[in-house]
Amino acid sequence: MAEIKPNEVYTTEETRALLKISSSTIKRMLKKGLIQANKVGGQYRILGKEILRLVSPSLEQKAGRKYMAVKRRVIKTINKW
Repeated sequence: MAEIKPNEVYTTEETRALLKISSSTIKRMLKKGLIQANKVGGQYRILGKEILRLVSPSLEQKAGRKYMAVKRRVIKTINKW
């Protein structure tokens, strides 16, 4: 994997390649505000700090906790049926 520099500015295509995600996923993340970006000339620019924040272990743990909370609610709802 290429090194992500915190103060470097990346395009959505570069970010997509670094994170190994599809173009639809990066669009969805931008739309939902999961990735903070600035629009320059009609195209998004993403700071390396933001990409590093996405791949940080603390964010992964937080996402895991949210997933498990949703899963528990779904199971509880299904069990009521």
